[in-house]
Amino acid sequence: MRSLSSGNLWKIISISAVLSTLLLVAGFGFAVKDLLYPRGESFAGRANVPALPAGGKLSEGKNIEITAIGDSLTKGTGDASGEGYVKQVVALLKQKYPDTSVRLNNNLAVNGLKADRLQKLLESDKGYSFALKQSNIIVFTIGGNDLFQIASGTSPGKAADGLKLDKLKSGLPQGLNRLAQVVKRLHAINPNAQVVYVGLYNPFYDIPEYRGGSLQIQQWNEQAYALLHQYPNMTMVPTFDLFENAIGRYLSSDHFHPNHDGYAQIAARIVQSLE
Repeated sequence: MRSLSSGNLWKIISISAVLSTLLLVAGFGFAVKDLLYPRGESFAGRANVPALPAGGKLSEGKNIEITAIGDSLTKGTGDASGEGYVKQVVALLKQKYPDTSVRLNNNLAVNGLKADRLQKLLESDKGYSFALKQSNIIVFTIGGNDLFQIASGTSPGKAADGLKLDKLKSGLPQGLNRLAQVVKRLHAINPNAQVVYVGLYNPFYDIPEYRGGSLQIQQWNEQAYALLHQYPNMTMVPTFDLFENAIGRYLSSDHFHPNHDGYAQIAARIVQSLE
């Protein structure tokens, strides 16, 4: 077997490094594109609003009706199978409660959605309220795009220029205030549903200059938990440890969204959090 010369070996290493950098930049670009140009889907609810399923433990009810809202994580971006965590939650609940009807009413997630826009949809879009009122389980993700915009300085018509962690720290209160309004509105629309919020993670944990962002993201998660804790039917599932311990295993090729296995881990935690 012939060994590679020193010159050829360094060429291979250099090419690999360039390809890795291009892949990371492409993922960063897709994240900015979704943030600046979010696209939604039309509401696909039923014509007549059915009676809400019986309250109490899920195992005691005849029906589990799920509505999902939020950003690209709830939409399932990054999962080549198209399932994301939402459809995997449905599948796991069907396994856990074989004698109960489990149905996903709607997934109304929008790529690039931020908390202020979600708040407006909850206040003014009758389709959102209609879907949420039908459900006894609501799952949602929000906040990642808020923090990304704060840290990158992106705005319509302006390209991102890296991530500024000092901006991320100073912008947390504003983002958390938006989240508080979303949570408050969700409770007003359906105070009886079990609501599960998926906590944030740092997709750039493996990049030394951005590892410190995990500290601010953990502050977000702590404050988000405190907000949700005010409502007996709401909870938060953590995800930061999943991705910090296995970035390469659970992130998709865009280095921002989970892959199928990453979403599977999120789905498992959501189901564990439900009664």
